Amino acid sequence: MYHMVPTELVGTKLIPLNGLKNTHPKLYGKYIKKYYDHPDRPQLLKKQIPKLNCLWNDVLHFLPLHPNHVYKAIQDLGIRTNDNLEFFKIPIERLANNKNAFYLYSKNKYKGPAGAIEPDEIELLNITAYEEIKKLPIHTIEYYKQEHQKGNKFGLFPFIPHVLSLGDVEIKETEIITWNKKE
Repeated sequence: MYHMVPTELVGTKLIPLNGLKNTHPKLYGKYIKKYYDHPDRPQLLKKQIPKLNCLWNDVLHFLPLHPNHVYKAIQDLGIRTNDNLEFFKIPIERLANNKNAFYLYSKNKYKGPAGAIEPDEIELLNITAYEEIKKLPIHTIEYYKQEHQKGNKFGLFPFIPHVLSLGDVEIKETEIITWNKKE
């Protein structure tokens, strides 16, 4: 699974945003700003995750799909983007000590940043049964197309299932990949 390499990182662990509040307040202040770039996004800070019984920013968010699929879809639509975006390629075993879930992020059940996550959209994750997703959901590609046609700035990962992990994750000696390179 994959996590975008933060522009600033302290130590050898990924820490959920809410965990940074006390340990690294300057980093917290920097990363919380992205939640104020749209009128509905601040509501994510209060969003509950069913079955994990925590908030949206109490967990780390991982992409269970090689990021090159996202890059290729954006490029195929003629959308300009950063070619050298970096991601940690994290072995699933690094989540063994955390409580983990798979967020399905279905288009037909998504209620926007301010809307609640339905309990059936969250499946507790058995890491020994984890399998990487092999292709980008069609709803994601449609979203890119629509938002680009409207001239809107848009998120990179809508309607792509996410692995949510409640706890820190060690990244020491983790491979870093660039999303413009195939698997």
